[in-house]
Amino acid sequence: MRLHPLMARRELGPAALTVAQAVEHAVRGIDRFVVGCSGGPDSLALALGSEWASRRRGAEVMVVIVDHQLQDGSDEVAARTRDLLTDRGMDACVRRVEIDPNDPDGPEAAARTARRAALVDVAGKTPILLGHTLDDQAEQVLLSLARGSGATSLAGIRPRAGQFWHPLLGVRRAQTLQACQEWDVEPWHDPHNSDSRFLRSRVRTELMPVLEDVLGSGVAESLARSASLLAGEDAVVTAVADQWARDHEVTDDVLPGLRGVESGLARRVVKKWLPEATMVHVDAVLGLLDGPGGAGVDVPGGRVEMRRGTLYLTQRLRQIRDR
Repeated sequence: MRLHPLMARRELGPAALTVAQAVEHAVRGIDRFVVGCSGGPDSLALALGSEWASRRRGAEVMVVIVDHQLQDGSDEVAARTRDLLTDRGMDACVRRVEIDPNDPDGPEAAARTARRAALVDVAGKTPILLGHTLDDQAEQVLLSLARGSGATSLAGIRPRAGQFWHPLLGVRRAQTLQACQEWDVEPWHDPHNSDSRFLRSRVRTELMPVLEDVLGSGVAESLARSASLLAGEDAVVTAVADQWARDHEVTDDVLPGLRGVESGLARRVVKKWLPEATMVHVDAVLGLLDGPGGAGVDVPGGRVEMRRGTLYLTQRLRQIRDR
């Protein structure tokens, strides 16, 4: 039964209602979804908002608490979060994952990979909701700016990135904390979030307050708005690059016809051709077009060489032949 809007407002506090309505909007038209929850304010509010939204939409929701086993007592945090949610009538489970401490991309990336694999294992092909907020979006844009990224990275976290959905990108972190208070639950506060050893933590606790002091309190909203605008423009450029690749019969190992193409489009085509390449690799590949024939550069997954105006990924060709 759908509640009248006035009844919904009486049922929930203002912050909890904001979270719950954001989830409800995201899950319209689907009958099952999974929520990833750490027990922190953002994901706990997301889980509780999902319970409210699922009742209104007649959908089935499962909450998955991933225990990365990286901190002492992580199993107790996971169990407490599961019990809190089951006491509220939700289906919740804990999945423990092993993190490789020697992962070349670092522990944060390794944890993210393991966490997402565990969520997909439970969800199958159904949508997975994650609790990233407007503040996370703003921090992501700042990090991308500092790294000299292009539009794809500056567009930040997408509302839907394949199977992973982010319904709270319009919700502030303070609102999720307030929502937890209105739901009368005590979230877990991850000490890593204030640990200065982690770059994102320093952006959150040191850089953002300075920017807000200098530029005003609307900095996070402005950065998030820029991400949203760039996401729309990025989609247009991606579609143009895809069509160009089809028109020029680009294959996995051969990229013809880039000489004279506008640099922005050329970069996007090469990046699509070499998805693991950085922009440094992309610019090096484009530099081959102005050099002598036979020159080449090493890139992730092989070596690109230029012959008669056409780019060839030669090592990938050899790897295919050797199989």
